[in-house]
Amino acid sequence: MIPFEEPAIEGLFSNYEEPYKSTLLEIRELIFATAEKNPEVGKLTESLKWGQPTYSTLETKSGTPIRIDRFGDSNVAIFFNCHTVLVDRFREIFSKELIFSKNRAIIIDPLQKLQLAQLEFCISSALVYHKEKIGKYGL
Repeated sequence: MIPFEEPAIEGLFSNYEEPYKSTLLEIRELIFATAEKNPEVGKLTESLKWGQPTYSTLETKSGTPIRIDRFGDSNVAIFFNCHTVLVDRFREIFSKELIFSKNRAIIIDPLQKLQLAQLEFCISSALVYHKEKIGKYGL
């Protein structure tokens, strides 16, 4: 497990009930592992934003922040900036494999096995979102 640098974030995770805690920790590990695979991402910054664990590419500014948290009574979610096209893009690609909330989140049932390949693609896309835009539009 990736060690926590901030006691407040570690405390937040320790307060989640099962099965949410295990699923959110697994997603956290996937975010860090995905970031590590791409040198453009650099070191991730883990912080709290709106009381939710947030993962940002502050070092390289390559991507848009990713947040994770409980969602409703029985799910968890991976939240993306709603001002991006990310969730619309993910919905086009993974409409049969993943569940979405509007243009802001992937909804996950913590009692089901994570769709790791699909989630890794989505996380990776968010972590290099600004690099992709630059390359795509020549900015």
